[in-house]
Amino acid sequence: MKYASSLRWDRYLCGLPELSNDLHCAFNFDWALIMWFKNLTVYRFNKPFSVDPEALEKSLEDFTFSPCSSQDISKFGFSNALGKKGISLVHSASGRHLICATKEEKILPGQVIKEALEDKVAQIEAEEDRKLAKKEKDAMKEEIIMTLLPRAFTRRSQIHALIIPEIEMILVDSSSAAKSEELLALLRKALGSLPIIPLSFKTPIESQLTEWVKGNSTPAPFIMQDEAELKTDSDEGGIVRFKQQNLTEDEVLAHIEVGKQVHKLALHFGQSIAFLMQSDAGIKRLKFSEEFRAGNDEVGTEDPMARLDADFALMGSELIALMNSLVEALGGVEDTI
Repeated sequence: MKYASSLRWDRYLCGLPELSNDLHCAFNFDWALIMWFKNLTVYRFNKPFSVDPEALEKSLEDFTFSPCSSQDISKFGFSNALGKKGISLVHSASGRHLICATKEEKILPGQVIKEALEDKVAQIEAEEDRKLAKKEKDAMKEEIIMTLLPRAFTRRSQIHALIIPEIEMILVDSSSAAKSEELLALLRKALGSLPIIPLSFKTPIESQLTEWVKGNSTPAPFIMQDEAELKTDSDEGGIVRFKQQNLTEDEVLAHIEVGKQVHKLALHFGQSIAFLMQSDAGIKRLKFSEEFRAGNDEVGTEDPMARLDADFALMGSELIALMNSLVEALGGVEDTI
């Protein structure tokens, strides 16, 4: 996201004529649900856990998202699971539960704050003929921020999570562990407890991925693609990345022979999902094939909610199949301590 010039920001933040509609539109947030998950950060329950949809809905209500007030820097809370067309914080079907959290943040460019602070410090130091202490400057900076906040632009983002009791997992649609933990911390606060741990396996993932590449063999229904990242375990070791290359070629295998292991590997799950498997158990660049997504074309788009519900069911079932197959192919999850 590119900001307007500092001059235009100064005009806006100082209460001068409003900026163009084009710039305002750039900050508008599309509330429509992006149903198809694009990344997976996976957690599993380490204690028995059951979810009653009505009880879950009621628990989330006390933590519903509300926009920033004039003096808020950011706000974070649960919003309708199915976006602006939804009516509930939880969307449940076939024992699976979709939730969504929305975050709104005020945008205050650091350069604007820096310049405003420098001007004010220079003015006071000239008037009082003394150097201001760091403590005074810090207090002045906070005052400037609070003055600018009511006129600052806001930016919104959403993050979805799928609670699947039948496989004892929560799948967060994010490649960021920090953002995933933020959502789960809010969910834990709403529920009072959330007995989950990050997904991990009995055998290091990089060992399994390395064996697959080395032997040019992946367990069905996985199909190895043409992208991988290899690196050594030592901090001094190098990293080599291959894209659009046959991973069975000698150039690739030579790196394995000298001790590098595969930490990222592009795979297909049958004909339905392409993804990048990582050694930290993260699943990135999740992409459902057009053929697979077309499975709901008969539902049409005249009733958006019906189509969203159908896509949710289709996606949920395939993600369950994916996770079950991954657990088996990677040697099983690590035993809970």
